[in-house]
Amino acid sequence: MSDAAATYDNPLITRYASRAMSELFGPRRKFGTWRRLWVALAEAEAELGLPIAPAQIAQLKEHVDAIDFEAAERYERKLRHDVMAHVHAYGDACPDARPIIHLGATSCYVTDNTDLLLMRDALRLVAGRLAGAIDRLGRFAREHRDRPCLAYTHMQPAQPTTVGKRACLWAYDLAMDLVELEHRLAEIKALGSKGTTGTQASFLGLFQGDHEKVRQLERLICRKIGFDASYAVTGQTYPRKVDAQVLAVLSGIAQSAHKMATDLRLLQHRKEIEEPFEQDQIGSSAMPYKRNPMRSERICSLARFVMSLESSAASTAAVQWFERTLDDSANRRLVVSQAFLATDAVLILCQNVTAGLVVYPKVIAANLDAELPFMATENVLMAAVAAGGDRQSLHERIRRHSQAAAAVVKQEGGRNDLLDRLAGDEAFSGIDLGAAVDPAQFVGRAPEQVDEFLADVVEPIRRRWPPSAVAEVDVNV
Repeated sequence: MSDAAATYDNPLITRYASRAMSELFGPRRKFGTWRRLWVALAEAEAELGLPIAPAQIAQLKEHVDAIDFEAAERYERKLRHDVMAHVHAYGDACPDARPIIHLGATSCYVTDNTDLLLMRDALRLVAGRLAGAIDRLGRFAREHRDRPCLAYTHMQPAQPTTVGKRACLWAYDLAMDLVELEHRLAEIKALGSKGTTGTQASFLGLFQGDHEKVRQLERLICRKIGFDASYAVTGQTYPRKVDAQVLAVLSGIAQSAHKMATDLRLLQHRKEIEEPFEQDQIGSSAMPYKRNPMRSERICSLARFVMSLESSAASTAAVQWFERTLDDSANRRLVVSQAFLATDAVLILCQNVTAGLVVYPKVIAANLDAELPFMATENVLMAAVAAGGDRQSLHERIRRHSQAAAAVVKQEGGRNDLLDRLAGDEAFSGIDLGAAVDPAQFVGRAPEQVDEFLADVVEPIRRRWPPSAVAEVDVNV
């Protein structure tokens, strides 16, 4: 008896991706789709007059899901051809239909049409998860629309924003990814029935030179397998440009998720916002007090993997000599499925993290207060000038006080005492310094921008992809 624990398990299946995505790219779905494509081919050919009996089609349909995988494996070891192995296994189950299985087709009729069907379904699954993450970020943004926080440019303190506005930045990246995904979903087509070099010569022979019937055949097949159209011209395969375009979308999602998760890791370091942490979760085997941003780190890790796969699809598209080469096959078996599985895992984590973010308002306020006095100096200067002071003299006083306060912070590790210094300077005695450093004065239109973003961007996404339609999936490990 073999020891299952002795061989490698793909962690995308065992640890990270959802069962739905794993099953989508599993053998039963793949080879069951091959058989449905053979049924569609036989039905279309029969409808256009080829001598294929209803009983033969009925027999094919009867055995669509009854796949003898062991028989197929035996045939493949002998024939060294996966499609022909399944043709023979199907033929064994359907002896009356054996003569017409795969009639006129080349291997890519089943492999490529199946890949396109699977990618289309996978894109829909990804779209739902993506919309789910956007919805949750939108809810978080609304809750914290006007909570001021320190903003950063160059990773240095900058003019304040709000927690909600920052969440909108993350959500907008994902929303732009969703637009790209929806475009690719709308554009994906079938390979159809193109033949060995894309000329449809075999089908033209079957229909004795009747070009219109060959065209009708392709249209019928497309409708039967759920596509409105096929790619206009191809070689033996559908254009590998399609894989590159799809992988670019998945890479884009990974980029956005990585950026958000990195920001959350930094915010957790600042003790302002934390990802969810379960009651019995252990942050470190050595340091019991730790609450590491494990899920955000995993988002970054998996997202980096997805981004790396984009270049592989681009390279494959670039080297498909003439009507096709086979150096795409092994690569695509790995790259396409794993890119979807990893993206699925990334978005499950994104949904989980964004639904359970923990905000620490007092820490956010304290971090902002530590920097705000410096940012408020222009307001203080203008108020003092309006009260009758000399602008140049006041500017010099503020400059000296600011440098002294900065020295206390940087050299002594003390608190920012700039406001105390200004309050003790008679030149600013008539100024309401408390009002000058009110955080709400410094966030501009951030709260209103949140409202507008939710109305203009998030709500239409919720209508297209209702949150109730997005399946909830637990983080596996």
